[in-house]
Amino acid sequence: MKKNKVGILGGTFDPPHIGHLIMAQEALEQCNLDKIWFMPSASPPHKKVDGVSSGNDRVKMVEKMIGEVEEFELSLIEFEREGPSFTVDTMKELKMKHPDFEFYFIIGGDSVAALHTWERIDELMEIVTFIGIERPGHAFKSSYLDSIIAIETPLIGISSTMLRKRFRQKKNTKYYVTEAVKDYIEVNQLYDEG
Repeated sequence: MKKNKVGILGGTFDPPHIGHLIMAQEALEQCNLDKIWFMPSASPPHKKVDGVSSGNDRVKMVEKMIGEVEEFELSLIEFEREGPSFTVDTMKELKMKHPDFEFYFIIGGDSVAALHTWERIDELMEIVTFIGIERPGHAFKSSYLDSIIAIETPLIGISSTMLRKRFRQKKNTKYYVTEAVKDYIEVNQLYDEG
């Protein structure tokens, strides 16, 4: 029986942007995955913490961004778990809930270089296959290279930090985020000063 191949794209998603969509789509196609689950990191659901938008706002933005894309889904497992959340614990729980799924964890090149610092990384490597997004012209540096599927995507130099600043300064954000996400941010004044 064919296993479901699911790619996990985790992050703060504050806000989610087209770079996330391109990473997800390229991983889906290049690695022949069946689904991509967008997994926002947890924080208290109703309030900003350390400058990060509330969990509810970030979840709603991801929902709006992935919209009707059949292969993209939202995973709220990080919000359902108590206490600090390490990727290894989240993935162990997902494996228990979905023993017939094969999980892939999508990370950027900067995260590949830092894998040795991840909590219980060797245990995590047994549970998931990592898909590393290579930046054109930048080779991965990691002692875990043998365990990583490297894929290239077009270079999209967008960061959520830069976008929050653009929204605050009322600069152009068209095409950086989907229209639905842009509308949500503006209606809810997520990144306005004060």
